[in-house]
Amino acid sequence: MNAFRSAILGAAVALAAGVTTVPAMAETPANMLVIANRIDDITTMDPAQSFEFAGSDVSHNIYSKLVNFDPADLDAGYGPDLAASWTVSEDGRSITFTMREGVLFASGNPVTAADAEYSLRRAIILNKTPSFILSQFGFTPENVEETIVADGNTLTITTDQRYATSFVLNCLTATIGGIVDSKVVMEHEVDGDMGNEWLRTHTAGSGAYVLTSWKPNESVTLTANPNWYGGEVAMQRVVVRHVQESSTQRLMLERGDIDVARNLSPEDVAGIREADGLVVDSELRGRLMYMSMNQKNEILSNPKVVEAMKYLIDYEGMQDSFLNGQYVIHQAFLPATYLGAIDDTPYHLDIEKAKALLAEAGYPDGFEVNLVVREAQERIDIAQSLQNTMAQAGITINITVGTAKQILGEYRARTHDIYLGAWGPDYPDPNTNAGTFAYNPDNSDEAGATGLLAWRNAWAIPEMSNETLAAVIENDRDTRAAMYEALQREHQQVSPFAIMFQKIEQTGRAENVQGLSLGGAITAVSYWNVTK
Repeated sequence: MNAFRSAILGAAVALAAGVTTVPAMAETPANMLVIANRIDDITTMDPAQSFEFAGSDVSHNIYSKLVNFDPADLDAGYGPDLAASWTVSEDGRSITFTMREGVLFASGNPVTAADAEYSLRRAIILNKTPSFILSQFGFTPENVEETIVADGNTLTITTDQRYATSFVLNCLTATIGGIVDSKVVMEHEVDGDMGNEWLRTHTAGSGAYVLTSWKPNESVTLTANPNWYGGEVAMQRVVVRHVQESSTQRLMLERGDIDVARNLSPEDVAGIREADGLVVDSELRGRLMYMSMNQKNEILSNPKVVEAMKYLIDYEGMQDSFLNGQYVIHQAFLPATYLGAIDDTPYHLDIEKAKALLAEAGYPDGFEVNLVVREAQERIDIAQSLQNTMAQAGITINITVGTAKQILGEYRARTHDIYLGAWGPDYPDPNTNAGTFAYNPDNSDEAGATGLLAWRNAWAIPEMSNETLAAVIENDRDTRAAMYEALQREHQQVSPFAIMFQKIEQTGRAENVQGLSLGGAITAVSYWNVTK
């Protein structure tokens, strides 16, 4: 490990000194996968609370779920994981899962229906940010003893009304669906927290890996779970290092210090394409880049101002320059490939139109407003582009750059003016984004609905919330798709969200690394299929 750390230090020193030609170094060990990625958004390892990109990656490899995806065949959709099979009641409200026999947690304890019962009940009772993924089915702390029930080797969940079965099962593939070892977790309960504080820095799952260490803003280390029912994995150890700069990731990859680089600029991607022994993969992800305007701000709550700002974004200019190959213009809340996704792009850069709209709104000379953004280079570049184009219409944008924790904290507290960031789906169903971009049943501060982006931006939408609810209970696939199409077109016109781009993740890797799936647009990264 000391040699590994020294190699990384050497790479950083060389970069600082402007050295680009360095001696080749030995490859990483054959049974070890080393990745450079931005992981400063991780706040907890508890699957009932984890709700960020990098945290989802870790959880996906540590916690098995009742149903999950095969990384080698994502197009097949969800399939059995800890549940070997399931049946649906005649009224469509109850799903009964039969647990897979002989599965063990990393601790050696058997995985039982009682553990599944505990895990799902726990997620509802704790009521952390992602709890809405399950509570939207009518589960509450008061009714979980009747609605989530284990009986021998089966678990039955009963929803408050009939939903499309695929919608319910897709939600169970989210991070919050991770099944925890109830015995281990309860051993670490403090003051009735159901092990929440302990699980912030520890794990108790049955996935392919276990957490060895998490050093915030530095690294995550996973080791193979010898009890995993899927068998022995080739990568016995996975190290994910927090490396902020694209140029540093590229240098480390070229030196052989890492196997995979996940946050590369277009320039560094081009360089890696020319390097011997390295390849670049491009994978369409579900992540959307957007700007949102807090409706608590009197200026930003003016519809004409919101419309003007959507015409002050240089979508094409950014796509074709510093985002080249890594983001594609997309202006609707459902990512491409999702049921009901649309490709309408009604907005483009139009300074004069924006000025006219600002004059109609009563701000002919513009105004001053603050924008918060995480310290990731492409996001800062987007923020600076917005700052430039909006200044041409008299709008002064003051940019505050902070850590993911700082910026998300302000966003969830509804104290921002403008937020610039990304949103990724939690499960492969259109409601995953409709239910947060277009749903806000209670706009009060007391609601604390931090998982809902409409709430975070103080956007009160009772009618649209009802439209979103109507779409989620529609059983006919074509009718449901049409409902989401209409909902998105309405959302494009009236919402305080300027959705700009969809992510194409360009990953640099050593060519001997095979089988790495980032999860496409529907799930997180999987390490257990990787070989060298």
